[in-house]
Amino acid sequence: MQYRTSKLSRVIEWGTLLTSTLIVCFFLLVVIWEIVSKGAGELSWEFVSGVPTDGMTKGGILTPIIGTVLLTLITAIFSIPFGVCCAIYLHEYAEDNWLTRTIRASIRNLSGVPSIIYGLFGLALFVQSMELGTSLVAAGLTLGLLSLPYIITTTEEALMRIPNSTREAALAVGATKFETIKDVVIPSAMSGILTGVVLTLSRAAGETAPILFTGAAFYINGSSGFINQEFMALPYHLYMLSTQHQSIDEVRPIAYGTALVLVIVVFLLNLTAFYIRYKYRKNEV
Repeated sequence: MQYRTSKLSRVIEWGTLLTSTLIVCFFLLVVIWEIVSKGAGELSWEFVSGVPTDGMTKGGILTPIIGTVLLTLITAIFSIPFGVCCAIYLHEYAEDNWLTRTIRASIRNLSGVPSIIYGLFGLALFVQSMELGTSLVAAGLTLGLLSLPYIITTTEEALMRIPNSTREAALAVGATKFETIKDVVIPSAMSGILTGVVLTLSRAAGETAPILFTGAAFYINGSSGFINQEFMALPYHLYMLSTQHQSIDEVRPIAYGTALVLVIVVFLLNLTAFYIRYKYRKNEV
């Protein structure tokens, strides 16, 4: 009787997990099929290299692509150095007391703040108080703030995986604490750090709400590459084509093509993260 109950319990557990996995995969495949089947017909060199024309009813998406790339670069320049250094300080230098634990918990909680809140904060701080105006740099700094909690958390998790015996061995041979961190700890944790950074940037590249108030423009005639100007970005471009354009039915194929390009960009960034992790793990072996 006990054997049958145990076997039934295992079957229920296995069935629950398998069903959950299949449900998630089903919806994921439906979304991918919807985007690919309706967006693949738009993909061409002219679509990727052309600028929007005729009120975005014709042309390509080069301007939003350039804006997204520049926006991601500014986000990376602002968030990576501060995020990694903050994580190193919290894990390697700060004492484990209530203040450190409070700061760490606050950073974790910031990861769950809705992105629209970051957009409003960026509007108040960068656009109005610092008088940067609605511009590429204001949007990049706002996305940098959004990315900081993720980068700090993933970097600290990567540092935690390095055993203390590694640090003690380096200190035992005469290395200073800074040299131990720079030459031993960080290289050992580099795969986890880079993976977290790339995944964070891929998420930032697809965000719409934070750039809604800080710099994204509905339409720009030609290309814009100046950081003090408004810009077009792929996620915001997709949002406008899908919900706000005066000829939604006419631009729907362009919207699906834009969505497919955005998915491909995010997929390539995620693939880069997996490749980096694979290379570092291979070198460690």
